[in-house]
Amino acid sequence: MIAMGTVIANRYKVLKYIGKGGMQDVYEALDLKLNLHLALKTPLPGLEGKRFLKSAKISARVNHHNVAKTFDYVEDNGHIYMAEEFIIGENLEQKLKHFDYLDPHYGACILHNLAKGIMASHRAGVIHRDLKPSNVMVSSGVNISNLKITDFGIATLTKDLFDEAAESGDITRSTSGTIKGALPFMSPELMFGEKGKAVESSTDIWSLGAMMFRLLTGKYPFGVYLDAAVNVKTKNREPWPSFMTDNQQYRSLALELQSIVDLCLDYNPEERPTAEELVKKCENLCYLSEERFIGRVYNIIQNGYSGFIRGNPSDSFFSMDSVYGEKRPNINERSLVCFSTFQGSPRPRAHPVILWND
Repeated sequence: MIAMGTVIANRYKVLKYIGKGGMQDVYEALDLKLNLHLALKTPLPGLEGKRFLKSAKISARVNHHNVAKTFDYVEDNGHIYMAEEFIIGENLEQKLKHFDYLDPHYGACILHNLAKGIMASHRAGVIHRDLKPSNVMVSSGVNISNLKITDFGIATLTKDLFDEAAESGDITRSTSGTIKGALPFMSPELMFGEKGKAVESSTDIWSLGAMMFRLLTGKYPFGVYLDAAVNVKTKNREPWPSFMTDNQQYRSLALELQSIVDLCLDYNPEERPTAEELVKKCENLCYLSEERFIGRVYNIIQNGYSGFIRGNPSDSFFSMDSVYGEKRPNINERSLVCFSTFQGSPRPRAHPVILWND
């Protein structure tokens, strides 16, 4: 591990160790020339420097606000580093700890932003190959904003790792942590494709569909680890839960999202939509992107039909018809909800309302 305070290449001062990914160590660093905080990544022992440089050059092609930008590649004291945009927040896997699942409005907003980021990368000729919730950063707290897809910078490393695993004849039995983490979101052609056959951009579309299923339902579409591989091969996918369409307030948008995800999870790569087509479909979705707040239900009235939420910016009235999901809020010190507010009299109206796990 690099000592805190170390200056790399006379420019990047290491401030904090962030963590270890499947293929790299990540540090928060300060660019002393630009006074800019960034993520400094260095490959784990055993990974070739040429691959890392090639990955840096490839990722630098992608320039979009929904993709973490690669700034620099440096070699110092026998080690190599990639400087990438530093995103303050948490990844989508961490965000799901606060929700059992996302409501359709949140889901549509995330899908739209992901599709735009993937479209930009595919236009630049870059395939991610390892799209999963932990590789998508968003703001901390209740709002899901400033979405950035990360680790495009290791696209080439990931490709080589998958190719090497495929040499054994069964990529699904790899002991690599990167491959194990990718399996629940990995396309059938990446799992079981012909040796040496080029991976197409459609593999990212499958991964996007699998990610969205996880975010919208709280479940993995095909399970995890080897179960995922078995279920993908036998086409045994989790069904859409009924709670997504039980509530009339959310049914239309939920059905549209399910339709898009089903297209992404088509077993025929040629039948999946392109990222550009996904963006166009998302542009036709009618979803709310209002700021969200956290509050506590402190009163339920009308025989449980409606109630009041205490929270910022003010107390709000809500109808149970605006609550999304299987569970209903109750008057409990630990019962928190996430909601948006709209003008109303005598109190603002809260909608959508979804339970928040503190």
